[in-house]
Amino acid sequence: MKGNKVTESIIYVGVNDKEMDLFENQYTTPNGISYNSYIILDEKIAIMDTVDARKTDEWMQNIEKVLADKKPDYLVVSHMESDHSDNIANLMNKYPEMKVVGNTQIFKMINQFFDIEVGERGVTVKEGDVLDLGKHKLQFISAPMVHWPEVMMSYEQTEKVLFSADGFGKFGTLDTDEEWACEARRYYFNIVGKYGANVQTLLKKAENLDIQIICPLHGPILDENLSYYIEKYDIWSSYRPEEEGVLVAYASIHGNTEKVAKKIAEILKQKGAKKVAITDLARDDVAEAVEDAFKYDKMVVASSTYNMGIFPPMEHFLLHLKAKNYQNRKVAIIENGSWAPASGKLMKNMFEQMKDITICENMITIKSAMKNENISEMEKLAEELLK
Repeated sequence: MKGNKVTESIIYVGVNDKEMDLFENQYTTPNGISYNSYIILDEKIAIMDTVDARKTDEWMQNIEKVLADKKPDYLVVSHMESDHSDNIANLMNKYPEMKVVGNTQIFKMINQFFDIEVGERGVTVKEGDVLDLGKHKLQFISAPMVHWPEVMMSYEQTEKVLFSADGFGKFGTLDTDEEWACEARRYYFNIVGKYGANVQTLLKKAENLDIQIICPLHGPILDENLSYYIEKYDIWSSYRPEEEGVLVAYASIHGNTEKVAKKIAEILKQKGAKKVAITDLARDDVAEAVEDAFKYDKMVVASSTYNMGIFPPMEHFLLHLKAKNYQNRKVAIIENGSWAPASGKLMKNMFEQMKDITICENMITIKSAMKNENISEMEKLAEELLK
């Protein structure tokens, strides 16, 4: 994107939110986030989505600067989550002749979220319908559960641009200098991850389109090497491991389980593991841990027993994995307990509720602190995991 131009006729009017610290009030955003919105300039002018109420004034100024004395004919609503829909009423009030384009579910949600009456200003579209703007033609693509049921994407046929809603989004503002994949992966698995089958359906639809540019609602506009981004989405949404490697995820109360986790990580490296990552679930961002769990093909979980159950940071992590459809992985289990170790059996039970998880037969029980005999047990466990 050059300046604010996606193309000569498609102009970016979104905003960066550097003050956002918790996206959806749960995911850390150290580099903020962008709320993307676009204007298509043609015989008929279309605004593609609005932005979060936090950035209303800046967004309105961006629109006024691009439109000058022109008025928009349409607002296309692709997703009703608040960070993209907060300003629907404001825009309707400012431009009373503007029509609102959406599907049946979008209009239902507008009534749920806002005290506004769209009425005859609504243009209801469905899969395959085309909105003629002049030279530009917007073809609508239903994308239910990517990641809300009402989501629709728009393919601009002339310049071959896919307006992808939350698909292909990432954390971080547009002026953040960082690799796309890391924060896009964390975004995908924590926001969209549960709905891999729906993403696969969408990707099959996209195979029939000549896409040259992808304009998401969060993160950078993608206009080069699109096969790379599409391949990542195919891997992620089919729950295939992205790399051979092991995530060692541990939850330790007084440090003894931490020592065990670091020792098994060391042994795994000695045994030839291509990559070993380690995360302290009591301190590290759980969304980062979820990202790494999906990134690698194997995982070791090590948890203290707490009140005859799983130490809460580990239980919290496993609940996240279950909710995001963690599957197709191999897992090893290590438990710790001073008088009645129980976390191992309970963790095993949680993994058994997930799809296609291979659980190593050898489960290690540490009684209070690691001993020499435990090290030989960990060596055997590492060999079984890496088979």
